[in-house]
Amino acid sequence: MLEGRRIIIFLVFLAIGMVFIGKLFYLQMVDDTYEKAADNNAIRKIIQIPFRGEVYDRKGKLIVYNTPVYDLYVTPRKAVVKDTNRFCALFGVSKGYFDSTMHQARVYSRVKPSLFLKHLSKEDFARIQDALVDYPGFSISTTAFRTYQSRALSNALGYVAEINPNSLVDQRDDYYRQGDYVGISGLEAFYEESLRGNRGVKYRMVNSNGVEKGEYKKGQLDINPIAGQNLYTSIDIRLQEYADSLMMHKVGSVVAIEPSTGEVLTMVSAPSYDPSLLAGRNFSKYYQKLALDPLKPLINRPPSAYYRPGSTFKLVQALVGMQLGSLTPGSVFTHAGAPVKCHSHNTSHNDLHNAIQWSCNPYFYHAFRKILYDNTQGNTYERSAQGLQRWSELVANFGFGRKLGVDLNNEKKGNLPNVEYYNKVYKGENTWKFSNIYSLSIGEGELVVSPLKMANFAAILANKGWYIPPHLVKGVGDKKTIDPFYKTPVSVGVDAKYFGVVHQGMLDAVLHGTVGADGRIPDIQMCGKTGTSQNQKGKDHSVFIAFAPKDNPKIAIAVFVENAGFGGFAAAPIASLIIEKYLKGRVDRKDVETKFMNMSYLANVTYRRPVKKDSLGK
Repeated sequence: MLEGRRIIIFLVFLAIGMVFIGKLFYLQMVDDTYEKAADNNAIRKIIQIPFRGEVYDRKGKLIVYNTPVYDLYVTPRKAVVKDTNRFCALFGVSKGYFDSTMHQARVYSRVKPSLFLKHLSKEDFARIQDALVDYPGFSISTTAFRTYQSRALSNALGYVAEINPNSLVDQRDDYYRQGDYVGISGLEAFYEESLRGNRGVKYRMVNSNGVEKGEYKKGQLDINPIAGQNLYTSIDIRLQEYADSLMMHKVGSVVAIEPSTGEVLTMVSAPSYDPSLLAGRNFSKYYQKLALDPLKPLINRPPSAYYRPGSTFKLVQALVGMQLGSLTPGSVFTHAGAPVKCHSHNTSHNDLHNAIQWSCNPYFYHAFRKILYDNTQGNTYERSAQGLQRWSELVANFGFGRKLGVDLNNEKKGNLPNVEYYNKVYKGENTWKFSNIYSLSIGEGELVVSPLKMANFAAILANKGWYIPPHLVKGVGDKKTIDPFYKTPVSVGVDAKYFGVVHQGMLDAVLHGTVGADGRIPDIQMCGKTGTSQNQKGKDHSVFIAFAPKDNPKIAIAVFVENAGFGGFAAAPIASLIIEKYLKGRVDRKDVETKFMNMSYLANVTYRRPVKKDSLGK
C-alpha cells in the first residue's frame, strides 16, 4: 500500500513537471511576447491613428473632412534630452512648457506614451524629422484635425477635443491613450464609435541611436489602421446656411424636419460659432472665449433649450379634446368667465376653426376645463386630478415631457405636468384644482418644451397623427446603415379624421389671421400657428410652427426667436422664408428676406425667465 502511494505521488510530481516544461517550451519557442519585451530597446512600436470618418449632407456634399497633422509623443522612461534649451528651440516650446508637460507625462505613466506636442504641420515635421534620432523616447504619430467646408451646423455637428483624464480612466475598451481626441458634443460624440475607426500598429527595428533599420519580422505583426465610417446626414447644408443667415443678430432656434421620414433638414442654434476655431492647437484659447460669452454660443439650443410653447400648444388641446370626445369642430365657447384676455376677432360664432385661426385664449380656457371635467366623478379636486391624468397621458404621446430619441446626447425631456407633479407642488392630494392650473390651456404655466419637440409636433400635424423619431444621420458607413428606431413610425393616439379642422384653422391663421403679411408665401399653402412664450423680464419670445404645402407636406418647421415679441411678426416670417427656399429652391420675396437678415433682437435679450402665470399667449 505504501508502494502504491509513492507511485501516485511520483505521477503527480511528474505531471506538474511536464506542465512546467510545456509552458516553458511555449514561451520560448512559440510565444514571442517575451521576446518582444526583451528586445524592447531595439524595437519601436508605432501607433497609427486612423482618419476620422467624414461627414456629408443629404445631397452628398462634403461638410467635414480631415487635414493630416503630426503629434509628438514622449515615453518618460525612455526619454533622453541632454540639452533642454536646444530641444525647446527646435520644437518651438518654452522651458516651462517642457517641464510641465514632462511632469504630466510621468504622472500619467512612465512607460506609456503621452502627448507632448500636437498638430505639427507637414512643414514642422519635415524640419524636425532628422533631429528626432537625437532624442530617444520621442516619437511621431500621424493624426488629423477636423476641417470644415462651411461654418453652418457647428452646434449640431459638435466638436472633438483631447480626452480628459476621467474619461481615460472610465473607458470600457481601453482604446484611448492620453492625448487622443474624442467627440465631445453633437454628432461627433453620438457617433464616436463609428467615426473613430480602429487604430493600427507597426513595429520597426532601431539601433542603439534610435535609427530605424527596417521592419520587425517582415511586418507580420503590423496591423493596418481602419478609417472611421462616414456619416451621411439628412441636413441640407445650403438650407442650413440660409437659415443661419436669417438667425444672425438673434438668439433662438430653427428646426425643420421632413415629415414622412423624420429626417432633420436644418437645425440652427443662434448664436453659433465658427467650428474651425475649435479645431487645431488653439482649442483651449477659443473654447474659453466661447464658454464665457453671455450669449452661450456653445449650447445647442434646439434639443436642450426650454421654453413655454405658448399658443402653439392650443393645437394639442384641440386634438386631445376631440379624441376624448370633449370637443367637436362645432364646439362653441364664449369669452364669459375666462380670466385670460383675447385678441380682437369676430366671436359671433366662435367654433374650433375660428379659435385656431385667431388664437382665442378664452376658447381654449373653457375647452381645457371641459376636457378635465368631462366624465369624471367626485368633488372639484378629485375631478381635476382624474381629468388631468387622462389628459397628460394622451399629451405625452406627442413626445412632451420625455425624450424623442434624437441622435444627439444633449436632448432634454422638458416638463409635462401631471397629477404626481402637482401633488408635489401643492404638497398633497386634493389640494389643487383647475383654477390652479388653467394656464396650461394656452401653453403656459409649468409646461416647458424644446424647439425640437415643437418641430416634431409640426411633423405630427403634417402626418395627421404619427411621426418617425427625428434624426440627423440617415446612413453610417459604406452600407449607409441606420438604427431601425429611426425608421419606425410612432402613433400619437389621435384619429386622422380630427386633423382636418386643425389644418384649415392653421391655413386661415396664415392667410388672414394672426400671421403678419411678412409671413405669407403667395404661391405656397402653408399651415401655421403663432405663439408667444412668456418672459417676465423683457419682451416675450416669438414662436411659430408650420408645415407646407398643405397637401402632401414636404417640410415641418419650428422657429423660436428670443425676446422678439409676437410669433406672427418675427418667427413666422423667418419660417416662411426657409420653407420657400426649400420648396422652390429660391426666395422671391427679396424685401422680406433682406428685412429679416438685417433684423436684430439682441438688444432685447434677457437670460432670467421666471415663471409667470397669466398671459395674452398670442
